[in-house]
Amino acid sequence: MSIQTRLTEFFAIEHPIILAPMTPAAGAELAEAVTEAGALGLLGGGYAEREQFTRESAKVRRKDIGAGFITWALAKDPGLLDVALEQHPRAMMLSFADPAPFARRIKDAGVPLICQVHNLDQALRAAEVGADVVVAQGTEAGGHGMIARSTMPFVPTVVDALASRAPKVMVAAAGGISDGRGLAAALMLGADGVLMGSRFWATQEALIHPKAKAKVVAASGDETVRTSVYDIVRRREWPSGYTGRLLRNEFIEKWHGREAELEAMKNEELARVETAWEAGDYDTANVTVGESIGLIQDIPRAGELVKRIAAEAEFALSRYSPGSLVVAA
Repeated sequence: MSIQTRLTEFFAIEHPIILAPMTPAAGAELAEAVTEAGALGLLGGGYAEREQFTRESAKVRRKDIGAGFITWALAKDPGLLDVALEQHPRAMMLSFADPAPFARRIKDAGVPLICQVHNLDQALRAAEVGADVVVAQGTEAGGHGMIARSTMPFVPTVVDALASRAPKVMVAAAGGISDGRGLAAALMLGADGVLMGSRFWATQEALIHPKAKAKVVAASGDETVRTSVYDIVRRREWPSGYTGRLLRNEFIEKWHGREAELEAMKNEELARVETAWEAGDYDTANVTVGESIGLIQDIPRAGELVKRIAAEAEFALSRYSPGSLVVAA
C-alpha cells in the first residue's frame, strides 16, 4: 500500500512528504536524496544570499528539485528568484511575509507556488495570490515562526477554511512532525501531506556539523525555546511577531530575556558565535530545531528516512482500516 493524496498526484511523487527548504541544512545532497526516495525535495534559499544559494544550486543534478526563500529577504535581491525559477522549476516556496510581490512571477513561470503560513489570515492571503499548496505551520516547528497556533488545531482550521473558499488549494501540515505517526495524524486532520524540517535536519546528508546532530539525538523536546537572541546578534531584521525555535544552550540561557543588553553587545557576541559555529561549539552556536527532536533517535540517510516514515504512516492508518475497529460494549 502507498499513501496517495492530492499532493502526490499534483507533484507526481510517491509519498506526501515535502522537505523544508532549511538553510544551510537543505543543500543539494539532501534535496536530491529526498526527491530520489519519492518525496518532494526543496533546496534551501534562506535569506536569499546569492553566493550560498548559487553554490548549492550548481551541485543539483536533477530537474525535479524545487527551492524556497524567506520572502522579506528575497526582496533585497529579487533577481535571485529568476535564477531559482529557471534552475529549480519543480516548486517555489515562500515563507514569513506576504507572498504577493513574487507570486505572479512564480505563477507566470508555470512553477507551483507553496506558501508557509502561521495564522488563518495568512492562509487566506496565500490562496488569494495563487498558492497551490499552503503549509500550515504550528508553533512547535523548529526555526522561525510565530507564537500563534499549534499544529493540531491549526491544520484543520486551515483545511476547513480553504475547502469552502479555495477548494483546489492543498494543505500541508508542519510543526512537531518527525515520524509516520505525525504524517498519519496530519492526514486525519485533513491535510494532503506534511512539510518536515527538524527530522531531515538530523540526517547524514544535511549540511549540519556532526556535533550539532549529536546534541539533537541526545535532547528532548522539552529543551527547545522560542527566542530572538541569534537574530539580534546576526542583525536579522525579522518582522514583528516572528521568533526562532532552537535548542537551549549556554548562549540562550545567558541572553534570552536580556535582549536590550544583547543589542548593545552584538558586535562582540557575533564574533563569538561565528567562531563557535566554525569550531562546532554548540554551547554558543545555534542549533535550530523544533519540539519533535524528542522523537529523533538516530541520524539516518534521508532516503531511508522517507521510506521509514511512509511505512510507519501506512501501518498507523491500516490499524483503523475497515474491519480493524473494535468497539467496546
